[in-house]
Amino acid sequence: MGPSLSGEAAWTRSAARGDRQAFSRLVDLHKRTVFALCVRLLRDQDEAQDAAQEAFARAYASLAAFDPTQPFAPWLLRIARNHCLDVLRRRLPQAQRVELDADPEDGAPRDLADPDAPRGDDALERRELARTLEAAVAALPANYREVVHLFHVEHLSYKEIAAAMDVPIGTVMTWLHRARARLKATLDASAPEMTP
Repeated sequence: MGPSLSGEAAWTRSAARGDRQAFSRLVDLHKRTVFALCVRLLRDQDEAQDAAQEAFARAYASLAAFDPTQPFAPWLLRIARNHCLDVLRRRLPQAQRVELDADPEDGAPRDLADPDAPRGDDALERRELARTLEAAVAALPANYREVVHLFHVEHLSYKEIAAAMDVPIGTVMTWLHRARARLKATLDASAPEMTP
């Protein structure tokens, strides 16, 4: 018969035959990664949670078409990604959206400073750098954001990312290179502002 199946491949085969416990194990194994991808694409925790649940429901319904000799994660992430892209297409145009967390027009701060919080310059610089980096990542095109997330946060290989996004490996490498170049340029441009 061939080499013995890994636990994940055995679970996918069992789940395809209707074993709900096997599918539950797959959900437990991949729920954090799927949710993180949905949050990165949709930028809304509640919407991402719904999208992740829908992705698992779609994966369960399509298990008969899954090839258990292939890694499960890229296939599942492709389902989640496609669903998130559908959700994004159905959203209102950006000009018609109202952001509930937008800065108030009266200029009053939303957050009050904690007088007991440490005020070290290092902590301030780290927070500022983290904010700048997060803003720079958020400003990237969706495909660049997604590649950065899958590579640097989820630690997927180029091959796994290519399978999840349904693009050639060379495209993944190009997008990651361009995303890093944009992030570096943004961070370099903001560096003079952050140093005294």
